[in-house]
Amino acid sequence: MEVTELPVDAVRPPRPGRWLAAAVAGLFLIWLAYTIIVNPNLHWDVIIAFLGDGRILGGLWVTIQLTVLSMVIGLALGVLTAVMQQSGDPVLRGAAALYTWFFRGTPLLVQLIFWFNIGLVFPTIAIGIPFGGPKLVEWQANELVTPFTAALLGLAINEGAYMAEIVRAGIRSVDPGQREAAEALGMSHSQVLRRVVLPQAMRVIVPPTGNQFISMLKTTSMVSVIAGAELLTVAQRIYLGNFEVIALLVVASIWYVVLTTIASVGQHFVERRFERGHGTLPARVRRNLRPFAGGGV
Repeated sequence: MEVTELPVDAVRPPRPGRWLAAAVAGLFLIWLAYTIIVNPNLHWDVIIAFLGDGRILGGLWVTIQLTVLSMVIGLALGVLTAVMQQSGDPVLRGAAALYTWFFRGTPLLVQLIFWFNIGLVFPTIAIGIPFGGPKLVEWQANELVTPFTAALLGLAINEGAYMAEIVRAGIRSVDPGQREAAEALGMSHSQVLRRVVLPQAMRVIVPPTGNQFISMLKTTSMVSVIAGAELLTVAQRIYLGNFEVIALLVVASIWYVVLTTIASVGQHFVERRFERGHGTLPARVRRNLRPFAGGGV
């Protein structure tokens, strides 16, 4: 007996509630855009004039520098701390735990102010033999720790504590059996980490790292409390002179949105790159293991 398949002519039921919600949301957005555009108190002529101002662009460049350098240093600190947390040495594990506990437990704003005023605790910074030995090189702390340096120290060290947890989660997401198999082939701990664990952990590490980078772009605005010459600080200096407070804040906000949008697009493509390699990752790991399977070093 033959079974005849009948064509399915499915019709989606009407959803007036969704249409109504979409209409209300669209009308609200149109009203909001109209209100912002025609509002005379925003001074759009001032906003347009200062968007390309040299001082604003200089502050924008400092913001980009702080973001990139802080993330690079923070990532390096995070990887090092995460590896220390996985160590069999209790002293290394304790030092890593103390670092993440302290810098995640204190506000970033407090850390920035502390680094800016480090000269009150250590008037001079020297390199030499510890415990009262001779000093080879010595600097005045106030000259060495500029606002930019203090901002970089605060942002990078704080970021390293958060990146340590992200990297640790990525490392723990890798099946322990693969680590054991690599060690059985004679690979050292560093080789296992570099050739087997980290390539697979990157798929877990990359998305939150991208989020941290985007967050860092906006977090640099906190540097304004120590006059770090980044975007918000420059905008504040300008509106203190011309009293165009809202207009300059809108200028800074527009540039922050531009930066975060570019970073979000970059994050999307990086995540796609690692997702595309997820299916071929076991093959790449096997290629890394091949020299060791044959007795190579």
